[in-house]
Amino acid sequence: MTSKPARTRRPAPARHLTRARVALAAAACLLAVGAPTAYATLADDVSSGPVVAPGRGAPYIETRLFFGTERPDGGPTVTDEEFMDFVDQEVTPGFPDGLTVQQGRGQWRDANGVIETERSYELTLLYPVSAATAGDRKIEEIRVDYRKAFGQEAVARVDDRTRVDF
Repeated sequence: MTSKPARTRRPAPARHLTRARVALAAAACLLAVGAPTAYATLADDVSSGPVVAPGRGAPYIETRLFFGTERPDGGPTVTDEEFMDFVDQEVTPGFPDGLTVQQGRGQWRDANGVIETERSYELTLLYPVSAATAGDRKIEEIRVDYRKAFGQEAVARVDDRTRVDF
């Protein structure tokens, strides 16, 4: 009789839990548990505006106004002296606590569809949210006064809620 060779059993593959595998498993668990919270937090941050250090500062409104210097009727451009006189006479009385003026170069499409490039000024005002109604009225007066005084088609306005600490 011929005997068949005996079958040898292979041992089951050893399942070694190495440090790398344990770390990978822990990271996957944390990611699975934390991802919905992270996405919810990201969605909240995007809809509520810029990320701000909690508890720092008081709620304020930041308004930026953009003033062009070229006159649509072809008249002389608004000079630095004329603009600063306007700020002193028309802006400072309504916002005596402070403001910032920056010079720039800008462009915009006018009422005739022409892209105009010009020297410009950016005026930044900060005022408490509690003064928003009064601030809005004063800012609209500033915009109207500048358009009338210097023959401008528009004065651009940007408003943001923020927190300010002095």
